[in-house]
Amino acid sequence: MADNQQQAEGRETVRGENALISMVFSFRNEEEVLGELIKRVEAVLSGQSLDYELIFINDDSNDGSLDVLMSARAKNPRIKILNMSRCFGHAECVQAGMAYATGDAVISMDTDLQDPPELIPELIAKWRDGAEVVYTVRTRRKGENAFRMLITKMAYKIIGGFSKVPLPVDAGDFRLMNRRAVNEFLRLDESNPYLRGLAMWIGFERTPIYYEREARGAGESHFPGTFSFGALQSFVAGITSFSMVPLFFVLVVGIMATAASALGLLALALGAPFPEGTAMVLFLVFLWGSLMAALGIVAVYISRIYSDVRRRPGYIVKDTIGFPPRND
Repeated sequence: MADNQQQAEGRETVRGENALISMVFSFRNEEEVLGELIKRVEAVLSGQSLDYELIFINDDSNDGSLDVLMSARAKNPRIKILNMSRCFGHAECVQAGMAYATGDAVISMDTDLQDPPELIPELIAKWRDGAEVVYTVRTRRKGENAFRMLITKMAYKIIGGFSKVPLPVDAGDFRLMNRRAVNEFLRLDESNPYLRGLAMWIGFERTPIYYEREARGAGESHFPGTFSFGALQSFVAGITSFSMVPLFFVLVVGIMATAASALGLLALALGAPFPEGTAMVLFLVFLWGSLMAALGIVAVYISRIYSDVRRRPGYIVKDTIGFPPRND
């Protein structure tokens, strides 16, 4: 990986015909859509005046995905593959792909064809116009029920409301970053990364592109916990990565509980009528709930500190296909 980074850093940023674009695809068990994805991406990039590489990060798939990629690579040696040692997750695989990419710009996107490859030329055009980070914002999500869309939009707004860094609503992981932005992004060595937030945190000249997200090309998502645990984990990571508001919330709740108890004691001292035992029960239940919520919030932050202090790598690459030999 170090060799790849040095090779990338050694290139001057090129935006013209000699530019190299790296496409990064994180996936798990997507044999049903990989063929169509590669066909459409190749068609789009072949019409551009530049060179490209397609980096697929295989998150320990157990279907025929690798066979599909190997067949495609036999026809197009620009296709490169990273096989992970186990299933690490979408964000970690994207980081691995970016670390191995050597392009003047790196485009990350999902493999399920919800993000249309036909939008790639527009990302490249914005980059050539001077943008260093080109991110996409979904104006509509086809094939998703109204309840899920409502919950997703609310989650984005809550995370954005807590964060000091502007986080656009409905901006996903389909984006272009130029070489300097990628190098700075790779310096952010933290566990459980919230990629769409980190892409905004690094700054630089940013430009949005708006589009309608399509339904999945085929099958269902194979990343574990896409809607349940995974979505909750992403939501929690988004809040705890960019905001201290939950900690201040604990303080406010503590002050309010103290004030409420003091007022209650004062009212009792002045002889206000209360049903026997009711006030005490409600007060104890309120304090217990507040304490549990406070401990839960603090535990999230402590868990993040613990994860970062351990310094475990976010991923382990089992083997590579199409990349030059490494010295390490």
